[in-house]
Amino acid sequence: MPADEDSHGINSVADKLSRLPPDLLTEASQHILSYLQGQNSGVDSAEISHRFQRAGVTFDHEAVQSIIRFLLLTFRSAGKNNLSADELVSKLKEGSSKWPKASLQVLHALWSEQGAAVRAQQDAQSMLSIGQLVDMQWKLGMAVSSDTCRSLNSPYVSLMLKIAEPSGQISQKAFEMTIPQFQNFHKQFKEMAAIMETV
Repeated sequence: MPADEDSHGINSVADKLSRLPPDLLTEASQHILSYLQGQNSGVDSAEISHRFQRAGVTFDHEAVQSIIRFLLLTFRSAGKNNLSADELVSKLKEGSSKWPKASLQVLHALWSEQGAAVRAQQDAQSMLSIGQLVDMQWKLGMAVSSDTCRSLNSPYVSLMLKIAEPSGQISQKAFEMTIPQFQNFHKQFKEMAAIMETV
């Protein structure tokens, strides 16, 4: 039974990918391959989704996520197992009979061109598995009241961090700090920067 469920999942992704014109599949795959080669800090699913919409292909969020996860897993697995482009296409055909020829040709061409670079990057990254800070935004606010207190008049700093996870997904973390907490946070960042300059 698990094999049937796995086959159904692959068939479902193959159906979704068959709705993408070759140029759009190339663009999405290129975005993922750039990440796997270390050229991007993550795979931005929102950007890929916007590209699909601009081309007239509408998928819900979950469908876009499943396409990205599948392509990431496929290219990572091909790199880890040192597959050639022909072997990659053969494995995809074994997993599902629903692959359109045009999609397989796109994946074959891209892996032929960039497979070696992905394998080299995977070897280099195999020792590192931590997230990377992509962006940090902050704003200063003033809490003037709450449900339990009429007058707070307390300043605070709201932080939004974008982090590229080792899986490739970009996540956002939001939190608030008091001014003394933020000043301590700032001091620690300055200390880290000073230490990194000496390395």
